[in-house]
Amino acid sequence: MSASNGVDGGVFAAVDIGASSGRVMLGRVSPEGVPLETVHRFPNGVVEHDGGLRWDLDALFAEVLKGLAAAATVAAAQGETIASIGIDTWAVDYGLVNAAGKLVAQPYSYRDDRSRAAVAPVHAKLDPARLYQTNGLQFLQFNTIYQLATERGLDGLQALLIPDLIAFLLTGVRRAEATNASTTGLFDAVAGEWATEFFTALGLRKDLFPPLIQPGEAYGQLLPDVAAAVGLPRNTQVVAVGSHDTASAVAAVPAMDDNFAYISSGTWSLVGLELQHPVLTEGSREANFTNERGVDGTTRYLRNVGGLWLLSECQRTWASEGFTPDLAALLAAAAALPAGGPQINADDPYFIAPDNMPERIRAAVRRTGDVLSGDPAAITRCIMDSLAAGYARTITVAERLAGRRSVDVVHVVGGGSQNALLCQLTANATGRPVVAGPVEATALGNVLVQARAAGAVDGGLAELRRIVAAGTSLDRYQPLVTAREGCVN
Repeated sequence: MSASNGVDGGVFAAVDIGASSGRVMLGRVSPEGVPLETVHRFPNGVVEHDGGLRWDLDALFAEVLKGLAAAATVAAAQGETIASIGIDTWAVDYGLVNAAGKLVAQPYSYRDDRSRAAVAPVHAKLDPARLYQTNGLQFLQFNTIYQLATERGLDGLQALLIPDLIAFLLTGVRRAEATNASTTGLFDAVAGEWATEFFTALGLRKDLFPPLIQPGEAYGQLLPDVAAAVGLPRNTQVVAVGSHDTASAVAAVPAMDDNFAYISSGTWSLVGLELQHPVLTEGSREANFTNERGVDGTTRYLRNVGGLWLLSECQRTWASEGFTPDLAALLAAAAALPAGGPQINADDPYFIAPDNMPERIRAAVRRTGDVLSGDPAAITRCIMDSLAAGYARTITVAERLAGRRSVDVVHVVGGGSQNALLCQLTANATGRPVVAGPVEATALGNVLVQARAAGAVDGGLAELRRIVAAGTSLDRYQPLVTAREGCVN
């Protein structure tokens, strides 16, 4: 491997946007790791606009430009050159642009309920079993295929998934990055191409989405006005990474071999295995597992298992009621409670939309015949126990469906890797060691794919992961109880 402080003294800019916040980071690659420097942070969230829950893409793009300008300033002050820019965001959502390249409306959020009514009409045209045999995608009512079925007047418009839309605004080039395209329901999981027969069956143009691009390929150079606005050279490349943030995060799992499970823990928890081929069996469909594209053509075989959205929404409700507990103190109080308390099904669609989350969790517990007090510590412990139990169930089922032997270790990456209570409960529930970190797995995967494309890193995913492990302080948790004790069925 050849690695230095970037390429020809350069660094790599990662634009990493989640459902609640975004940031622009600089990464400098060496054999000893990838130090990251955050140069700009900004909030994100759905807004009520034009009768629905939408993303304020105009505001998001303005923040991206601010971040790139800050990155250019920081790099220049250190005598460095930004070699390229990579973009990752959440999946499934898209914006519609016209022939002139103008966004015709702010993109809908997957948390909007509009696509619920489209599920039955789509399934009337494409049997769910037939869909799964091709796209291998977990059924979620907000998948892109159902969102598109609600649209009218698509003539002359093109759909761009959110990271591709940002790349288009930066470069003027329309492409669809493959890891994110695989979440649409309109992607062939085996062929790695658009499933054009699905477009036809649903009355959609086959060119509704642009041609595919793979992680490591370049969208193109910055538009002249963009380059001038952010203070970067006109020839700065925007490079496709695993633009689905989970794809970038999984690429940066610091695993020493391939017998691991991963949990990308944040607003959502993405729990699964990395495979070389999709699992398209009827059993897999019935278990609602998804086969999404990973970096280097791998398959991310996983399920969505709710996530820390539950806790953040509880905190939002408590704050509105005048109660703002310190998170560390709240988790410590939750950890002090005895095991074996009530649990919920953390990935129930009932919890997707924002609302009074503490009361919804208590109502869900009541429906199981149990009782949960309104004490924030008790509700927090219920969330943590429920997530850990969901992780354990999911890993066990994934092993069985994929025909894999029991994994040796569970890697937790993302924000949830900092949650010691959740990590310990996960070790307890799975009966496997848990390795927690890095927190910034998504940005690391983003930077490393760029660096490899630029020639600063040689090798496959194993080499990228070795670099992450070399430069990351990892926490380890050993199971303290019998495997899967306390899991709900």
